[in-house]
Amino acid sequence: MYSVYILQSLKNQKYYIGHAEDSDVRLKKHNSGCVKSTKYGRPWEVVLVEKYKTRAEAYRRELEIKSYKGGIKFKRLLGLWKE
Repeated sequence: MYSVYILQSLKNQKYYIGHAEDSDVRLKKHNSGCVKSTKYGRPWEVVLVEKYKTRAEAYRRELEIKSYKGGIKFKRLLGLWKE
């Protein structure tokens, strides 16, 4: 099973979107500084996880979320948009 996850930096409030086979292990890598793109935003916390059967499905969903990152759809996904 694969996961699509959204992390939020507790340092600068930015978001990171990714996919992994084990999102818990991946979060530990992000928080230990092993991931170049998230190294300077540590610590990170998980704000959303979605599960998928295949890596291809998870990757497609990751790209979909990235396509509307920061917009209304992204805020709705995180429950931040109030109509």
